[in-house]
Amino acid sequence: MTVMADIELPAGSGPLTVHDLEGMPDDGRRYELIDGVLIMSPAPGRRHQKIAYRLYGVLEASCPPDFEVIGAPFAVHSGDKIELQPDVLVGRDEDFTDKDLPAAPALAVEVLSPSTAIHDLNTKKAVYERLGTHSYWVIEPAEPALTVFELDEEGRYQQVAKAAGDEPVELERPFPVRIVPRELLGRLG
Repeated sequence: MTVMADIELPAGSGPLTVHDLEGMPDDGRRYELIDGVLIMSPAPGRRHQKIAYRLYGVLEASCPPDFEVIGAPFAVHSGDKIELQPDVLVGRDEDFTDKDLPAAPALAVEVLSPSTAIHDLNTKKAVYERLGTHSYWVIEPAEPALTVFELDEEGRYQQVAKAAGDEPVELERPFPVRIVPRELLGRLG
């Protein structure tokens, strides 16, 4: 993850907006905006992508008709100063537009990479909590391991489950689904 500080902006232009992201290059990197600060992540690797795509398939197979599962890149917007692109997201079907999700997702999932792990576990988690995203999952691809956070009554994330390797986890949010972390690796496992 890199915070972009060398972008040429007019004097006094202030924080970047979602509109400014439209001018970013299509170079395989992920560009996100948190409170007007541009965050750039390199293209993900094979293991990361395998886990994200297989998780998408598991979620899609269990998804009820009133929800939609989308894989990255797909934008989650909140106002004009926040645009996030989780690796996998679930939202209510009625909340999506053709180009983005301008509402809090029901679930946001990040597959950790060495360059983004601290950002995903802290900054993005805090933003999703602030947006009211009910469930936030983080997958550590090395073992692999899944950590599940859900909002409590006060709107704060609490860890409610963790599974690693061949250990299954049965989850109810955003809909009932069973995840076995090692199975997300497919042949790489």
